[in-house]
Amino acid sequence: MRIADWPERERPRERLLEHGAAALSEAELLAVFLRAGVAGASALDLGRELVVRFGSLQRLFAATVDEVAGIRGFGVAKHAQLKAVVELVRRALIEDIGQRDSLSSPRAVCDFLQLTLGGRAYEVFMALFLDSQNRLLASEELFRGTLTQTSVYPREVVKTALRHNAAGVIFAHNHPSGVAEPSRADELLTQTLKQALSLVEIKTLDHFIVAGTRTVSFAERGLL
Repeated sequence: MRIADWPERERPRERLLEHGAAALSEAELLAVFLRAGVAGASALDLGRELVVRFGSLQRLFAATVDEVAGIRGFGVAKHAQLKAVVELVRRALIEDIGQRDSLSSPRAVCDFLQLTLGGRAYEVFMALFLDSQNRLLASEELFRGTLTQTSVYPREVVKTALRHNAAGVIFAHNHPSGVAEPSRADELLTQTLKQALSLVEIKTLDHFIVAGTRTVSFAERGLL
């Protein structure tokens, strides 16, 4: 049955307008985004199929064109639209971080990092460069690695921080394994970067590990 044939109070779009987006399930939200189904399947059916296939919204958001190819009701156009929506959310979070002290809005920082790194199938090391009032100047993906490791060069990190005229840096990387706990290598790398940046009077404010929907802060763990 088409969603248009459902009772009005049960349709995802009408429920969203009446109760707010937070009241809808992930599949229902995707149904609103998809707008229409295909022969034999409603938009809600397709939304459920996407949730099952990718396992999480982060994986869906990070999916490539090749990964969505062949999924019924989700072609290149829908993929492009979804990427545009995700990027708009990322930019809204960047605006939020840029307008106030990042250390006073840790939720916005974590949301941004999860959206940026959470669905990656390979390890990525990035940095947020901040001014003297901890407002965001720029964010950059610095290094990429394999599923298990990445090579991070302190000299390049320092050069990039100086190029942005940063007073402070927040580091972040993801663990595609899904285990958010920092390794001994993570701790040693953080200390090496902190020491290198201190030589040019740039503070290392935090290092986050993102693993799926979990985010671990080195500063909160006392590892800085």
